[in-house]
Amino acid sequence: MPDGKSRAERGYIPISDHALIGNLRTAALVSVDGSIESYCVPNFDSPSVFARILDKDKGGHFSIAPTNVFTTKQAYMPSSNVLQTKFLSEQGIVTITDFLPRQSDPEAHKVPLFWLIRRVEVVRGRMPIRVECCPAFDYARSKHNTSIIPDDSIPDVSSPSTSPSSPGGADGDSRHAQMKVLFESDALTLDLRYVAECAKDETGANYGGKQPVVELKKLDLREKGHLGEGVCCDMLLEEGQAVSFVLRTPPEHAPPKMSKPTRTRADQMGVPMQSLVLGASKLRARDDPLLTAELLASLLKDTNRYWHAWIRKSTYNGSWKEAVHRSALALKLLIYEPTGAIVASPTFSLPEFIGGSRNWDYRFTWIRDSSFTLYALIRLGFTQEANAFMDFIFKRLEGRNPDGSLQIMYTIHGGKNLEEIELTHLDGHKGSKPVRIGNGAADHMQLDIYGELMDCIYLGQKYGKPLSYDTWLAVRELVEFVIANRKKPDLSIWEVRNRERHFTYSKIMMWVAIDRGLRLADKRSLPCPRRIEWHLARDELYEEIMTKAWNSEKGFFTQSYEDQDVIDSAVLIMPLVFFCAASEDRFLSTLRHILKTPERGGLTANNLVYRYDVAKTDDGVGGEEGTFCLCTLWCVEALTRAGQYDKAMLSKAASMFEDFLQYTNHVGLCTEEISAAGEGLGNAVQGFTHVTLISAAYNLSRTLATGATAGAFA
Repeated sequence: MPDGKSRAERGYIPISDHALIGNLRTAALVSVDGSIESYCVPNFDSPSVFARILDKDKGGHFSIAPTNVFTTKQAYMPSSNVLQTKFLSEQGIVTITDFLPRQSDPEAHKVPLFWLIRRVEVVRGRMPIRVECCPAFDYARSKHNTSIIPDDSIPDVSSPSTSPSSPGGADGDSRHAQMKVLFESDALTLDLRYVAECAKDETGANYGGKQPVVELKKLDLREKGHLGEGVCCDMLLEEGQAVSFVLRTPPEHAPPKMSKPTRTRADQMGVPMQSLVLGASKLRARDDPLLTAELLASLLKDTNRYWHAWIRKSTYNGSWKEAVHRSALALKLLIYEPTGAIVASPTFSLPEFIGGSRNWDYRFTWIRDSSFTLYALIRLGFTQEANAFMDFIFKRLEGRNPDGSLQIMYTIHGGKNLEEIELTHLDGHKGSKPVRIGNGAADHMQLDIYGELMDCIYLGQKYGKPLSYDTWLAVRELVEFVIANRKKPDLSIWEVRNRERHFTYSKIMMWVAIDRGLRLADKRSLPCPRRIEWHLARDELYEEIMTKAWNSEKGFFTQSYEDQDVIDSAVLIMPLVFFCAASEDRFLSTLRHILKTPERGGLTANNLVYRYDVAKTDDGVGGEEGTFCLCTLWCVEALTRAGQYDKAMLSKAASMFEDFLQYTNHVGLCTEEISAAGEGLGNAVQGFTHVTLISAAYNLSRTLATGATAGAFA
């Protein structure tokens, strides 16, 4: 029977009170109180094993924290995505170091280890620590069995009489061997192992006393809705003592019996223990090395080296460098390395309004994000990631639908099946239901995506390798598709879920699609048999927008041709994609309207911008939402471009951007939205927000320094 007791009742931690760690396959959210709150294994879009951020009782968690009263501080290690959480109290200080390993030298041909490593160390005093690991497989839908068994991956370096980290001796039998936990569900198996150690002084002697004792016990949370047992352990650690926990998918086949070295065997053979460990390691699979303190230390060192080497490639030297580099590091965490895809966010179904229903799964790649993401990567000098993402995009062109169209989003593997399912058994963050996986907007008609895609292709060939002839033929077909469908209504960028309309943003981006096709043909001297027709269609679309999307009475561009009284901050994109100059009178009038408060008919509150007024237009979703970070940063860019002609607007851009940075969380990460009270809302970490932050910082810094913006999409 389980003999552990759960920690005191714990509610939800605010969305913004989390940091992110990852390994370019998946990512984990770590709360400020030391809990893994969201973690999908093995990939971003795999079912969750920890999702306490979506259900505090049965979502699953992996928590490490003192049991006495404490305060916390959380920060990334410098220029790295390795995270440290400190617990401070009168009795002592504990540091937890969390990371998913990466190797710094890609030429070393090491097998990647897809582990989650959590190192807990007391750096002052003595602290009581509680560890709980309670997975909830398959979004808390699958049962699992939990067993505590001998760990065959730990070399026994103790004397034959005692074992330092578990009771009894160390002769290798199951009565005395160090134990590990095995969690087995139908589709996935995980094991939890640990290494206990003591710090050494310059003479090599332990100064933390004896090695800490770790006794794993089963923890039954089934009364809270869990479908299997977790484990816990209570430790009393003192200065110099540390325990590292490793969660992984174990190898399918057991290692050879001779691959576990023991002190007894080393003495019998008359060889140093370290030599026996090295020899035994060669008998094991490369992804199942012996687990030692030395290995874990090297993985931490190597992971930090990887992140340091990567961010050093940045060519950014403007203002707000710390914020830009943190955004770059966050963006890197969203890359799925095997395909080059970039997820919109590594989380799913976090609410855009607490208690509301706007809860979506963002663990996919949107075509819409492509040009903005590529621009940010190129501007910072990360051409390898930009080229990999372009390759992913080009492969989607090869798999167009029979009518020539594309989906608006794809899985990180390039798949098209994104069936939306509601997980009614989960409570949702702070009761925000429903919890959704998959995304029903995948098959929406959203014609704006062709503008972003064509802009992405244009940027790629401008700063990377030129287009091949076959790719140009596919591009021509895309432009022809846009021309043939430019008169149709759609659901546009905000993915409304009721009626199709002639959205102004979509019309602008269809103009961009045709314009970039013409630019490609001209700049690369590519054959364009219907060049005249393309010119006519582009110019006709421009005139149509200026006529049908303009409310001359109120003086702003409207959300759609149909909704003449609704203003939408998406039209801020106009000067960013060179549809019009930022000095255009109609655009400036629209910008000034957006900058008004909602009470005065605008969309800006406390220097933060809403998408549109949900009370004035029905988007088929219902409920409320916060200000949209993307729109705030687009407003900063629009003000920056207008600021070339009006210095007051440039000052406003700088003020708005500085204010926005105050709403990033304690480690510099961004959510999708911000509430009226300043609380982060929506999925976190939000890639589109970090991409637009980089772009806004780049152009604002450049304009402040030289008086001119960069050609963002020219």
